[in-house]
Amino acid sequence: MNKATKIIILNGVGSVGKSSIAKALQEITIEPFLHVRMDAFLEMMPEAYANHPDSFSYETVEMDGHRNVVIKTGQFGAKVMDGMRHAIAAMAAQGNNLIVDEVMLEGEASIYADLLSPFEAFFVGVFAPLDVLEERERSRDDRIAGLARWQFDRVHQNITYDLEIDTTKATPMECAKQIHQALML
Repeated sequence: MNKATKIIILNGVGSVGKSSIAKALQEITIEPFLHVRMDAFLEMMPEAYANHPDSFSYETVEMDGHRNVVIKTGQFGAKVMDGMRHAIAAMAAQGNNLIVDEVMLEGEASIYADLLSPFEAFFVGVFAPLDVLEERERSRDDRIAGLARWQFDRVHQNITYDLEIDTTKATPMECAKQIHQALML
């Protein structure tokens, strides 16, 4: 295992801008970094499992007068996500620097900390106000309205970050430069 291998975990609500930051960061790092998208692993699932109780199901509920879309993870979905996290560790074990684009909702930070302990792993919290996230969510074809609201109070719970960035105060490239400088990439 190579302690010099670096993993940057970008954690935040869907539509906060993690993928755009990851792409910008790839442009400015001296060493190459692979962009590992959680969505790419979800897209590997059979179409029949797109909204299925065994993988991930989405339930629309009203909370405080607002639409929330609750995500429920089934056994197959849990295996997919566990496999993704182990695949990330395996890629790092081969000396690949990684930028991980993730939405952590259920204590995944401690799983990553254990799996990635042989490497230099950095946790970056990616933030934006809820109204901005909901507007971004509405403007995208690949999002379900109400997911951002449900994720908002959950995604950053009990996580200590090496760096926190706000995507409403900086462009993806400016956010990438903040990460680059703060983490000395």
